[in-house]
Amino acid sequence: MSENTAVVVVGGGYAGVMAANRLTQRDDLTVTLINPRPAFVHRIRLHQVASGADDPVVDYREILADGVRLVVDSATRIDTAGRGVRLASGDAVGYDYLIYAVGSGSAGPHVPGAAESAYPIATLEEAQRLRPVVDAAPSTAAVTVVGAGMLGIETAAELAEAGRPATLVCGGVLGPYLHPRVRRSVAKRLARLGVTVLDGPGSKVTTVTADAVRLADGRELPSAVTIWTAGFGVPDLAARSGLSTDEVGRLLTDETLTSVDDGRVIAAGDSAAPSNLPLRMSCQAAGPLGAHAADTVLARISGEQPPLVNVGFFGLCVSLGSRAATVQLASRNDTANRFSIGGRIAAKIKHSSYTGLVKQMADEARKPGSYTWAFKDGKRRQSVQAGRAQAPAIERVA
Repeated sequence: MSENTAVVVVGGGYAGVMAANRLTQRDDLTVTLINPRPAFVHRIRLHQVASGADDPVVDYREILADGVRLVVDSATRIDTAGRGVRLASGDAVGYDYLIYAVGSGSAGPHVPGAAESAYPIATLEEAQRLRPVVDAAPSTAAVTVVGAGMLGIETAAELAEAGRPATLVCGGVLGPYLHPRVRRSVAKRLARLGVTVLDGPGSKVTTVTADAVRLADGRELPSAVTIWTAGFGVPDLAARSGLSTDEVGRLLTDETLTSVDDGRVIAAGDSAAPSNLPLRMSCQAAGPLGAHAADTVLARISGEQPPLVNVGFFGLCVSLGSRAATVQLASRNDTANRFSIGGRIAAKIKHSSYTGLVKQMADEARKPGSYTWAFKDGKRRQSVQAGRAQAPAIERVA
């Protein structure tokens, strides 16, 4: 091994930036961050792009430590035997340890016509592609948002507040994560904004065309613009590289976030599946997981036993236009309860999260190792043990 230990972080989202910054607390490491874009994308603001309300791009110079080398390129394969990352440009970057933080994006829709006629918005490029389409549509044209998770709810609310006649097609229940009491409150706010909510089993989309959406119960909705927010997936880089993944494509790891196949590969964020019991895809988990991944690498370099992952949740916050939001409270193991905060207070909490997340990364860049997380899941060990008792063991190859 060279005098300096080379650590490569693949993916420059919330988890990747946090991990890269945290690694710089040691001056005997060379840290390289590989990301396909030259700037950071504040993903929790992508729904605002559809209505032109905000720009979700942040300059890496604001949040990335000076000691981190940024390589703007796409990783095409991880060569675990040769300890290198092959890039789309044809170059390669060698590593002693690799942090896999490729994040998530839109899951490929399997509904006939959706890939051709609907617009996903889970990435910056997708949201930017949608924006001129919405702008070009007449102000009275019907806009349909498919998918009633947080992104779908926020997108429909943003469009309705901007004066667009938006219909939110749930394909089931509105906000599946939400407690029924909180769900009713969110539905009332959407109705006040003018969003038409179609829920229940009959609201499942069966076909999408250029000007309509057909539902399972036979209804056909006119739709000048159809926005697809149903489902998230992860890049297939791990699978293409011969690493074990779960059914969604997340890298399978142990409870230290280390790959079950290779002790030099550590995962973080949406693309990690520790013990095949992944945490909810969210920026709320990404920061702590990124920091934990860095701590695992630092522990291994020091010859110490890495700590076990322990990340909890407070719930989630969903914006309902620019002036209101709902904060769904939850137990730390991410089970929603009946309590929530709403209205303008919740909107202030939501808006503070926009600046707060950027500040967390910037603070870690200035003082690496300072980031801590308050929410921990005291029941995760029990869940892991129960899961292991029900599933065959996976041996890790050193």
